[in-house]
Amino acid sequence: MTYLFSPLTIRSITLKNRIAMSPMCQYSAKDGFSNDWHFVHYGTRASGGAGLVIAEATAVWPEGRITPGDLGLWSDDQIPGLHRITDYIHGQGSVAGIQLAHAGRKASCAVPWEGGKQLDLHNGGWETVAPSAVPFSPGERAPGIADMTGIEKIISGFRDAATRALKAGFRVAEIHSAHGYLLHEFLSPVSNKRTDEYGGSFENRARLLLDVTAAIRSVWPDDYPLFVRISSTEWTEGGWTPEDSVRLAPLLRKAGADLIDCSSGGNIYHAKIPTGPGYQVPFAEMVRKTGIMTAAVGLITDAAQAEEIISSGKADLVLMGRELLRNPYFLLQAARATGVEISWPNQYLRAR
Repeated sequence: MTYLFSPLTIRSITLKNRIAMSPMCQYSAKDGFSNDWHFVHYGTRASGGAGLVIAEATAVWPEGRITPGDLGLWSDDQIPGLHRITDYIHGQGSVAGIQLAHAGRKASCAVPWEGGKQLDLHNGGWETVAPSAVPFSPGERAPGIADMTGIEKIISGFRDAATRALKAGFRVAEIHSAHGYLLHEFLSPVSNKRTDEYGGSFENRARLLLDVTAAIRSVWPDDYPLFVRISSTEWTEGGWTPEDSVRLAPLLRKAGADLIDCSSGGNIYHAKIPTGPGYQVPFAEMVRKTGIMTAAVGLITDAAQAEEIISSGKADLVLMGRELLRNPYFLLQAARATGVEISWPNQYLRAR
């Protein structure tokens, strides 16, 4: 496991290994504020050895939340609770990252264990915004169309949230432009039917993401990494393609991104996604060939699988999601099973 446990330096930040915790919504905040659940959830994965712990999709505006339970960074008052978490993560030798997000037309939904459906405006819901008045699925309210003032608000929201994330102690920021949320909606010809400078051509559809990336880089320190998560394909004819992702990569790099987190899907409700172990890894490999770092994510569940991804040059980083929900101590156990010497929390040394 010489590759999996090797460090990765991006700008001035060095991750102690190549496993990061993928951002996964916990839907457990109140009014965007973190609480003890978030502290224990993220802190445990840092204690468990992950080189990078990326906090869940954190809304840049209240109306950008997927659910009322989403984390937020639209207010300075939300900074202290998150700082408590980043202090602990860094104390464990891990690096704290955060994913900044706006849910677009997929906002205003119930939490998953309450059905996940779009909330009624008279029952806790709110108006959503998107590039075009195209609902995500039949029966949902059509979103409002973001005008130029709205677009400027979106850009400033991401920029200001990044400033707060820095004050909260995060050292890696990730822009969420995947899974059918707002920035992905602008990228996709399926959800973006605009005819202005933010719609139509590839260059126009990519404009908002590039504007947001540049805006965040303008306030994010030069020596701190900036990631972007994209849906590398929409798995649907006429939608965003892997070739589009390859074309986008150098534009993101020029705008200030250091790594592209290669996921897929989420913007077309009826898409048929051929899932399987490591099914998205080829996208990370394709995008990496453009000269930018990539992260592989999606049904990566064991150390040998992750080692092969890194050792063969398919990606620079492996993001684990569900496996780290099942087992926060995955890295400690993988190191022990393979005889690799890594740092353990002093309190757990008797189990090494």
